[in-house]
Amino acid sequence: MPESAAVGRPRRCDGRCWLFAAGIIALAVALPVLGLLAQAVQGSAGLWPHLLATVLPVALVDTIVLLCGVGLVTAVIGTGSAWLVTAYAFPGQRILEWALLLPLAVPSYIIAYAYLDILHPIGTFQGVVRWLLGYSSPREFRLPDVRSMTGCILLMGFVLYPYVYIPTRAMFLTQSANLIDAARLLGVSRRAVFWRVALPLARPAVAVGISLALMEALNDVGAVEFLGVRTLTVSIYTTWITRTDLPGASQIALSLLLIVVALVAMERWARRRQRYTADVQRSRSLQPRPVPFWTGSAMLLAGCLPVLFGFVAPAAYLAAEAWKRFRFAGLSPNFVHEAGTTILLATVATVLTILCGLVVAYTLRVRPNRVSAWSFRLATMGYAAPGTVIAIGVLIVLASVDRFIDRNAQDWFGVSTGLLFMGSGAALVYAYAVRFLAITAGGIDAGLSRIPPSLDHAARTLGQSQLGTFRQVLLPLSQPAIFAAGLLVFVDCVKELPATLLLRPLNVETFATHLYGEAARGTYEEASIAALAIVAIGVLPVVLLSRFQRLKL
Repeated sequence: MPESAAVGRPRRCDGRCWLFAAGIIALAVALPVLGLLAQAVQGSAGLWPHLLATVLPVALVDTIVLLCGVGLVTAVIGTGSAWLVTAYAFPGQRILEWALLLPLAVPSYIIAYAYLDILHPIGTFQGVVRWLLGYSSPREFRLPDVRSMTGCILLMGFVLYPYVYIPTRAMFLTQSANLIDAARLLGVSRRAVFWRVALPLARPAVAVGISLALMEALNDVGAVEFLGVRTLTVSIYTTWITRTDLPGASQIALSLLLIVVALVAMERWARRRQRYTADVQRSRSLQPRPVPFWTGSAMLLAGCLPVLFGFVAPAAYLAAEAWKRFRFAGLSPNFVHEAGTTILLATVATVLTILCGLVVAYTLRVRPNRVSAWSFRLATMGYAAPGTVIAIGVLIVLASVDRFIDRNAQDWFGVSTGLLFMGSGAALVYAYAVRFLAITAGGIDAGLSRIPPSLDHAARTLGQSQLGTFRQVLLPLSQPAIFAAGLLVFVDCVKELPATLLLRPLNVETFATHLYGEAARGTYEEASIAALAIVAIGVLPVVLLSRFQRLKL
């Protein structure tokens, strides 16, 4: 057989195998949504009118009000802080640039848990306020209850604003200083330059950041429940857990999924006419303008407020409570077991997600056609869906598979297999992979795009197959992107609460579910160590992101 034919045959086989594997992964991601649709259609005919009359009106109104409020708060804080550290030079500016990322380390349910205790009417903070104002009892004076829609909007805004800050600051940094200088020459003040030049150019980044923040707000179940806000996510959880009504939960989940689709469509519609013709590589970038000392001090104080409320205050509270709990009773005997369970589930899900992301991203590189493009899009759509929606879909699909296997095992062998997937944690790993595959696929695809295709061609010319080229050339060169994506997925798995609550096996606790249970019982101090551990783990991607931004600068 000629050597060229021997080399050519595995090339076609390799391409088809990669394409087939990517299609299987895309189908696995789409299955929960398909199962959700099937379960909702099979629900009781009289169930939907009941949901429309009782559950959905309140939940839908609360969800819309929460999204509008969180969107406004994150837009103001994220855009304002991004312009502050980009356009002005003041003492502490360099520190503030990365410190503004720290609230990313605190999940929204942890900040709600922390502030519920910090702002308690008989807590230390309100006690100091009453002492300063001359009051002696909570009956005489107390601050507004944080358990409200306003409190929920503000607390979630202080946690989620970095989603707007990161892309908006990147957009400000890449804007041409020539545009700013031209506006100043025409008599436009520095403040008006922001409103009339910088902000309109940065609107796509602001829209992307707000949409990401709103998706995170939709995904939350712990903070909104602790703070007394009944969103669609909370309604899904209570409908399934409290009422054991899977069709009803599926129908509410579909309503939530429609809101997510509307958010994505609105974000794309807001950017439909944005076009850029300036050559960023040749133009001068925006340079921060030095300001007087006292003005700079005021700017530093204003920039530190989001960091104080979004990270420093809750982290300090958790550290103090964890130390008191440790001194009083030592480390809980369940802590090591919960830590092991959390790390094990997150590690397995991270490895699985990286493998699937490698397959999907590499297929798009070696077979750039419509099939691979659609496989990539389907495989990465899970991140847009809230964890509760993914969990309900996974529950429907894997419960059906468990029943099918158990029924056939009893018919053929007379043995009951039980809940193979739902009872072993496999369902939870599957949900994590579906939810966070977009992170690894997108990160690895970005890493592979920086590798010249000529290296692939050279390896193939030397007789390497596509698998060999991937293993010996592309995989070593894309290790930084793989590591960064894997770290982000690992931390997100540790912090994920809605899917973990719905899919964890019986008598299995993670840090997130332990914290949720203690907060629901009001025993906040018992969960302080677990909450502090989640925050400590969440700092890792913040450090990575800050170092990446410094390298880019």
